[in-house]
Amino acid sequence: MKVLLIKDVKSLGKAGEVKEVKDGYGKNFLIGKGFAKHATSEILAQHAQDEKDRARDEAAEIASLKELAKVLDKDEIIIKKKMGDNGHLFGSITKEEIASALKEQHGIEIDKKHITEKLSIKTVGEHDVDFKLGHGIHATLHVDVVGE
Repeated sequence: MKVLLIKDVKSLGKAGEVKEVKDGYGKNFLIGKGFAKHATSEILAQHAQDEKDRARDEAAEIASLKELAKVLDKDEIIIKKKMGDNGHLFGSITKEEIASALKEQHGIEIDKKHITEKLSIKTVGEHDVDFKLGHGIHATLHVDVVGE
């Protein structure tokens, strides 16, 4: 019996593979537990179409992320923060502040999770902030911190 694996099965294979298994194992365990579907021509054609759709969607997402990275590389945001007598800021610039300033000043909405972990802006001046947008695409945003 041929089955199309829907989920990874430890000693059999990964999702998306077509495997030849014994009838009882295929019907009772794999199909019964939802790990596989019977590999008919309709199921295989539907799976191939789903893979094409997934690849097309991923290519569109990568193209939009590259466009966003180009925009972020060119943009600059200005953040105003209270400053002490010694020239240092009260607290530091947070990821939330950068994300909200980017949305206010340029209309670009980015999740704060895309900003790298090494964010530690505690002084007035110009800083570069790195964004990890996904699929190996990075962007650098220029942040200008102004004291009040």
